[in-house]
Amino acid sequence: MILLWLTAMVPQSKPPPCDLMTQTCSSPTSAQMTLLFFSFVLISLGAGGVRPCSLAFGADQLDRRDNPKNVRVLESFFGWYYASAAISVLIALTGIVYIQDQFGYRVGFGVPAILMLLSALVFFLASPFYLKQQASKSLLTGFVQVIIVAYKNRNLTFPLPNSTASYHHKRDSNVVAPTDKLRFLNKACIIKNPEQDIALDGSAANPWSLCTVEQVEELKALIKVLPLWSTGIIMSINLSQNSFPVLQASSMDRHLTKKFQIPAGSYGMFNIISLALWVIFYDRAILPIASKIKGKPVRIGVKLRMGIGLFLTAIGQTEFFYSELPKSMSSIAAALFGLGLAVANVLASVVVSIIDDITSKGGKES
Repeated sequence: MILLWLTAMVPQSKPPPCDLMTQTCSSPTSAQMTLLFFSFVLISLGAGGVRPCSLAFGADQLDRRDNPKNVRVLESFFGWYYASAAISVLIALTGIVYIQDQFGYRVGFGVPAILMLLSALVFFLASPFYLKQQASKSLLTGFVQVIIVAYKNRNLTFPLPNSTASYHHKRDSNVVAPTDKLRFLNKACIIKNPEQDIALDGSAANPWSLCTVEQVEELKALIKVLPLWSTGIIMSINLSQNSFPVLQASSMDRHLTKKFQIPAGSYGMFNIISLALWVIFYDRAILPIASKIKGKPVRIGVKLRMGIGLFLTAIGQTEFFYSELPKSMSSIAAALFGLGLAVANVLASVVVSIIDDITSKGGKES
């Protein structure tokens, strides 16, 4: 964010102002474009790392799977998380866009950079109060190990039913044998020779030759949610047409009064307002009223919520992924919804490019 701010502050990092007399503008140089795109890449990497991790980190502070009200607590947390995110986007689309429109990009980029610095400072100051989970090894490496070892052991025969001693699992683990779903992956955790495969501390002597039951089940859990995750991509393509409302709004009369007009970039706030209001209404009105009518706590299933409508999809999908995947995969669970939006953005760009190429053939206007 600071680098993006510098592209507006440093004169050498941007083209010179347009000549008002001749109405000509100089194009940016390759170095200036590289600096601009590099700042966008850094922002994207930072946002891609912070957003799913912040959601999983917040859920870790509240997640007590032995608590009978745990599901309701997490459901409320996910709802308020997206409501607060919607409110922050609303502020950005109104206040920040207005500042950029009235005072230029020097101030417009400086304000979010300062806010980002303050938020990071507050986060680190509260570090002693956080519940911190112990880091484990890379899940992606574990997934690759399961696939490779399962392929190496493809000719092995399965142990007898209820023969848990033939499978390698972590000490003090509740999962001592793999499930029968996606059974071919179970061969990755079969112990062939205990003396050679198992080290003195009970771990695998070579993780690329023997995996744990937990690793196998984590990969199965991820594969299980992928079909449902993929269905959200097509729907999200419709949400990814962010440039069209801005282009349409720029050609409209946006004046509310003679002196005030809504910036074209703020028109996305109406979707955010609807989302934020619906999340609050669902959590504070629909569920309490339904519980009073039935005389017991009412909770609408995550699959049903995803089928009811668009505004509940973000919360429903995130809660579904978080509940279906193991706790060790909470960051991946929180990132899946954002990953679907990212894939939808790429597909939306491809769709727009294809339509533009087809409709502009023969010198026609796209």
